[in-house]
Amino acid sequence: MSAAVGGTVAGVAPLSGRVALVTGASRRVGIGAAIARRLVADGAAVLLHGWEPHDAEQPWGADADGLRSLASSLASDGARVAVAVADLVDPAAPRALVSSALDEFGGLDIVVANHARSVPWAPLSELTASEIDLSYAVNTRSTLLLVKEFAAVRAAAAELATPGADTTGRVVLLTSGQVHGPMPAEIPYAASKAALAGMTPSLAAALAPHSTVNCVNPGPTDTGWASDAVLDDVKLPFGRWGRPEDAANLIAWLAGPEGGWVTGQVISSDGGWSLRR
Repeated sequence: MSAAVGGTVAGVAPLSGRVALVTGASRRVGIGAAIARRLVADGAAVLLHGWEPHDAEQPWGADADGLRSLASSLASDGARVAVAVADLVDPAAPRALVSSALDEFGGLDIVVANHARSVPWAPLSELTASEIDLSYAVNTRSTLLLVKEFAAVRAAAAELATPGADTTGRVVLLTSGQVHGPMPAEIPYAASKAALAGMTPSLAAALAPHSTVNCVNPGPTDTGWASDAVLDDVKLPFGRWGRPEDAANLIAWLAGPEGGWVTGQVISSDGGWSLRR
């Protein structure tokens, strides 16, 4: 009997030969970086995307050269890794990212849309049209355009595939906590992320049979942004917040061969956030 190692069967990398694009991976303590590490560990080549100016606007600040440091660390272990820097408010950026993956690796099999524009304080009373538009442009519009470009790649791959070969791609979107509870202080973020969850069944139907499409809600995750007071205030049933690796484990499974019969689903990996008291 083979032994399981890190979600794989010993000696077999389930994503060997596959190419993934992971957006929003510019902070090494973030979910995007954890996803990239896990996909690389499972054998995938990975194009890492990031946009440091957004991080620099946040209270927790940017991870100086985090994207390239992550890539260097992964490549030092023999992984095939490349970096793409793009502001996803630009409607041309999604096509450019897909083209970069094709240029670097000759294909694209997996897209994990982890990027997000986050506004730490945006209640209804301070809502502006410009912030709504910007949040939708980054969080929703860019993701839909990215999926559109990926769908064309997968359809072309299916036409060229050997009969009987599995050419099914994978799309994993990331939504947020409004799935299970209100986020009244983050209206533009919550609205734009809720749109992704709501669109998941339609996108899954549009991409079938060339790709699965699923959406993950990672719940409260400790990526260095929350203060000690916030960490203490939000109590989950297992007595801790999520770790970036928790979401990465689920996403790797959805991206792998065992996730091929799951599509159109919004799945929470949140340690029972909805069960908290």
